[in-house]
Amino acid sequence: MRKLIATVCAMLVLVLAAAPLPVFADPYVDNAAIDELFEELRLADSEAEADQISRQIWSHWFAPSDARLSTHMSVASNSLAEGLLGAAVDELSIVVTSYPDYAEGWNQRATVYFMLGDYDASLDDIAHVLAIEPRHYGALSGRVLIYLKQGRYDDARADMIAALAIHPYLRERRFFPDLAQDVTHV
Repeated sequence: MRKLIATVCAMLVLVLAAAPLPVFADPYVDNAAIDELFEELRLADSEAEADQISRQIWSHWFAPSDARLSTHMSVASNSLAEGLLGAAVDELSIVVTSYPDYAEGWNQRATVYFMLGDYDASLDDIAHVLAIEPRHYGALSGRVLIYLKQGRYDDARADMIAALAIHPYLRERRFFPDLAQDVTHV
């Protein structure tokens, strides 16, 4: 069974590493800039360099080109900052209904569902994120955390391997001592 899981994980890593573009490009972000940043991230030589590149990717994900969408995301972010999780879910539900191709709307709602302990809803939203942007290491690492809480260690480990192929310095790797060794590039 472990050989099968290892084989599947290796194949997934190869597919993710070879795929330069998301399956469905998010129409609300600068995909060309994000593609370049992902290549830089994959080749980062240090955690500090990877963190700096990661911040740039997140900045693109959080800066949709549509003004109304940007306003909805700001309202959701403010609700979240104030601890109004229900209001954040409501606003993000408007986002995912009105802008179903915007990956970060789904990701943010998945995060709020996680905070509420609604792991099934969070997993559903993560599936949407990854359908739009399969390189979304934030969604993958979020799913890792859910799988660990659910006792699904093999699933969590497989997602962690996939996430590390995209962002080799993710801090969540500490949950997997065998993956926490020196980072090598795929």
